[in-house]
Formats: sequence, structure tokens, C-alpha cells
Amino acid sequence: MRRTLLTSAAILGATGGLAVAQNAPNPSQGQYIAPLLGGPSAQNNNNAWVTPIPGGAATPTPGTVVIRLNGKVYADLDLNYATGLQTPKGTIVPASGATPNAAGYKLNPVGVASYFRLYPGIDGMATNGLRYGAAVEIRQNFEGGNSFAVSSATATTPASTAITTNLPSGTATSGTNSSASGESSSQTLFVRRAFIYLAAENVGMVRIGQQDGIVGIFDYAGTFTTGSWDGGIGNLNDSAFDAGTPNQYRMAWPFLSGNGTEYANSKIVFLTPQFFGFDFGAEYGPSEGNILQNSATSDPYAVGPCNTASANCVSVTSGTDSSRWINRFSAGARYTGTFGGLTLQGYGLWATSGKADNTAGETQASAANLKANPAVNGLAGGGTAAGSLKYDGLNFFNGGVAATYLGFTVNGDFTFGRINGSNAMVDSGGVGEKAELFGISYAFGPWSVGADAAIEDSQGSAELTGTSQRHQFGLAVGGAYRIAPGINLCVEYMYEIEHQGAYNWNTGAAGVASANTIHGQGLTLATIVNW
Repeated sequence: MRRTLLTSAAILGATGGLAVAQNAPNPSQGQYIAPLLGGPSAQNNNNAWVTPIPGGAATPTPGTVVIRLNGKVYADLDLNYATGLQTPKGTIVPASGATPNAAGYKLNPVGVASYFRLYPGIDGMATNGLRYGAAVEIRQNFEGGNSFAVSSATATTPASTAITTNLPSGTATSGTNSSASGESSSQTLFVRRAFIYLAAENVGMVRIGQQDGIVGIFDYAGTFTTGSWDGGIGNLNDSAFDAGTPNQYRMAWPFLSGNGTEYANSKIVFLTPQFFGFDFGAEYGPSEGNILQNSATSDPYAVGPCNTASANCVSVTSGTDSSRWINRFSAGARYTGTFGGLTLQGYGLWATSGKADNTAGETQASAANLKANPAVNGLAGGGTAAGSLKYDGLNFFNGGVAATYLGFTVNGDFTFGRINGSNAMVDSGGVGEKAELFGISYAFGPWSVGADAAIEDSQGSAELTGTSQRHQFGLAVGGAYRIAPGINLCVEYMYEIEHQGAYNWNTGAAGVASANTIHGQGLTLATIVNW
């Protein structure tokens, strides 16, 4: 019976799961029996290359389509330690004149996490050979742990010795605990990627939508950055340690691939066919978001936040915020070659952008400006607000190399130029980014082990231009064991340290001589199921 079921379906395969054409077995039950292939992703060996390469996603034949509904469920146990995970009594003041926290707070170093993702998609081929398709990534969202009123006021009471923090970041002086049912009921689903592609083998590929640019396409498998040795935890790019501790412990990701600051805006991408192992790409994104955000309302007849050109419009090019980049362009090349048992891969790209104009006037960030606008009692942030400073448009290089031989892979990725952290502009007069990542891994049968280390030097806080710079270091070590197709047991240790003189990491305040260095470490034991 099992053999009958297996042979009665035309199994085409897919990234991390199945693609079944025509008649499915037991259609009344909605069940499919077939081998498991690959791992889940909105990007795959079909839509990241003009000519598909071998991989987990089945390639359609003329006149057919492959329909995919892949997914991922992640669950882990976390043990985390970091400076700043305890808040003393009387050190949180949410607004001018408000009562500071009456009790100290401490985070539990032990945590359990889980999330799921869905990757619906389609890959097709017309009878004339034209390839086409679409891919979507759907994620699970999370809300805060308490029910509390949030004030957006940021002033500090004169002569106060308490820390002022900007409450939209999620700090409160008191709160009422929500039940587990209330917590889960507040979770939502949201779309992270959604794009369409058309490809002709001798012409090229065009992709359009909310998607990765060429850096994410060239590194769609993490070959040059995170790799796959940890089974999917993510190591230095927003891994379990980053997600389970307060946001300030999350390292910037100037390498960009696989990061929402790069792929979550809508753009157009063009890829060429391969020539002697090389292919080329270019992209254009007009804004940092999706133009449909301009009309986002609860119903089509309501007045929305962007009822007229204003600061709430995602495509605004002038106003009161000069920190927005606009009209971002990137171009680059990728290489893949095999020499005997050695596989060599590499890519390089250059990116540039325009910037929004602050028509109310832009201020040059400097030590003099910080001195003229000091931190209130050494606690609230000093300097002119970031949105009113002068900025340079993005202008940077990013590239990576990787070599694989007999299961060993060494890789490196580099970013340098006019960029600040994760795809943000650096203010005029601020230092540019210099970031390096190095990795090594080994895969043997169902086992894999590896390590990544990254060093980042950037301007960091724009208000501290001419005063200090930001320095970050991260290390991830771990491995994974594939129990069976689609399920991995993973372990990873991570350490991060971040420093910037006169920058308070607990409050985000500039011109403050406390909490200028933070560090944390965590151990993650995860089980990941892909289909």
C-alpha cells in the first residue's frame, strides 16, 4: 500500500518540502507521502540564478509548475548572561515629572523560545522556455510581556539622578502581567518577503517586490557569512542570543545578506546569465519600504497617517528627517568554479544612494555640537537629534569569498565605506564602516561544526561624531546533527561585546559617561524542523 501511495504522485520536490503535481494520494484526507528535500527559504536554486542549479527546489519542465508550501518550526532552550540585565530601583524615569520605578528588575537567564515560518511559492516554465514564479515568507510576530501604558515623552526632570529612557523602546516603570493566553493572542503573522520573477536563459532574470537585493541573492545560502553549520540557529545574524536579550545586545550586521534592513524594502533586481562562472546583477530601491505603506489604513475610506506628504509617508524625500536614504542602487558580480574537488566562490558589489533633505535645516554633528547641547544631568542624551543632522548617502563596498574542499569550508565577508551599522547612513564628518567576518566549518555525514567571528568599527551614535566611535566583536561556535531528513539538533555558544565612549547602551543616550561597554554570552540548544 505504501509503495502504491508513493508511486501514485508525481513528486517534483521543493526547497525544504514537497511539490506534488496533478493527482495527490488520498485527496480527501489532504495527506502526501514523499521524500523530504532541502531546507526552507523564500529564495532557492530556481529564483537566485538565471539558469537553475542543482538544489532542493525542483525545476519545472516546459508547461509545468512546481507549487511549494514549505515551513519551519524552531524551538530552543537558552541560557543567557549579559551586563545590564538588571535594573536598579529608581533608575527608570519615563517622562518629565513621572515617578521612577519603585523596584529593581532582573531578567531570568533561562528561557525557552519557539517560532514558525511559512514559505509558499511557485516556480513555472512556459512551453517556450520562459521561467517565472513567486515566493513569499510569512513570519510570526511577538508582543511585549506586560500590559502597561507607554508615554513617548523623553524629557528629564531637572536635578534628577534617574535614567531617562524613550518608552517606545519598551521600558516601563511598572506593568501588569499578561496571562499566557493573552500573550499568544497578541501574536500576529506578517509578510517578510513577497516577490515575482521572470527569467529567460539567454537574456537574464528580473525580480520585483519586497525581496533581497543582489547581496542577499549572491549569498542566499549564507555561504560567505553565517553558513549552515549551526543547523539554522543563525549565529551572528540575529540568532537566539540576540533575540532573547534586550535589543542593545544585537550586533549591527553591515554584511547585510539575510537581514531585514536589506531585504524588507521593495526593489527591482536584474541578474545576467553566467559567463565562464561569472554572473552579474544590479538593483534599484526607491525608498526604505513599500509604497503601499503610504495608503495604509484600517479601511479604504479612512484617513491614514500619510493623508498628505508628511513624515509618516515611506517615500518622503524631504521634510524633518535627514537620516532616510532614498534611491538606493547596487551593482556587482558573483563567481562559482570547481577545480577537481575544490569549489571556489566569491562576489563583490558596490552600493550607493541619495538622501532625504531636512528642509528645516541640518546641523553638523561634532564635539562642539555635543558640548553646546549637553546631556541633561549626564543622563538624557546630548547633541542635536539624529534626524536633524547632516548625512552622506550610502556609498560602500561589500564582498565575500569561500573555498570548500573535502567537507571543509573557509569563508570571509567584508564591508567598508560610507555606511553605519546595518544599512544606515553615516552622518557627514562621521567615520565610515570597516567590518570583517571570518568563518570555518566542517561537514561530515549528518554532522556539522563551525565558528564565525566578526569585528566591526563604525561611527555608531551620530551625535558622538568627533567624540567617539563604535567597536563591536562577536564570536559564535557550535554544530548540528541531522537526526533524520527535516529535523536538526543544534547547539551554539555566542559571545558579543560592544563599546562606544560617552554612549550609554542601556538608554541609547549620547554624552553619558556610564554603561559605555556592554557584553553578553549565551548557550542555545535548539531543535529545528523544516519541510
